[in-house]
Amino acid sequence: MNRVEGKVALVTGSARGIGRAIVEKLASEGATMVYSCDMEMATYEQENVKHLIMNITDREGIKNIVAEIKEKYGRIDVLVNNAGITKDSLMGRMTEEQWDAVINVNLKGVFNVTQAVAPLMTSNRSGSIITMSSVVGLYGNIGQTNYAATKAGVIAMTQTWSKELARKGAKIRANCIAPGFITTPMTKDLPEKIIEGMREKTPLGRMGEPEDIANAVLFLASEESSFITGHTLAVTGGLVI
Repeated sequence: MNRVEGKVALVTGSARGIGRAIVEKLASEGATMVYSCDMEMATYEQENVKHLIMNITDREGIKNIVAEIKEKYGRIDVLVNNAGITKDSLMGRMTEEQWDAVINVNLKGVFNVTQAVAPLMTSNRSGSIITMSSVVGLYGNIGQTNYAATKAGVIAMTQTWSKELARKGAKIRANCIAPGFITTPMTKDLPEKIIEGMREKTPLGRMGEPEDIANAVLFLASEESSFITGHTLAVTGGLVI
């Protein structure tokens, strides 16, 4: 059974890592079309994937892409807000540029894309919005004041959207996923000592894989989660038990 048969999806931050795994998972599970949106170029073998250049801080560019999808398909059934950046520093040393850059992408950028997509979902009275938070957004982390603030902020926005967008019987759901330590192109460059420390802190004894997050997205995108909204799903291997 294809679990997102016939759906149209838009995934941000999708050129590599977790985002790419999400695009490939949705495409393989029967989506009519998955729009992969990133500032980097990417190619896919699946015919039901179209890659577009998108900067989630460019509100006009976002509107143009949403208008293109609306003209072709008339709907966006699944929105995955995956794009994000880090600019880590201890709070006392964090520059205004580091703070502003992370807030603009990870918080305002998520708002920009969702605000552009939500009217299309509202007109169709259905949709699933899935936003990447982080275990850091739940419990904080040294050196990541800016990142933690954004990842906690998207949880609050998601809870608000779950109330706003489901009014008058609309079947629009909004949920978050909070990944733990995941193997990505960024973490592969870390020293083995740090990687081993991450494994030791995780009760299931391994780093997560992008596929683990993609599977969670698939569940929240499908009708199997039709009675779940306003929730943050921690995919951490037990990191915060």
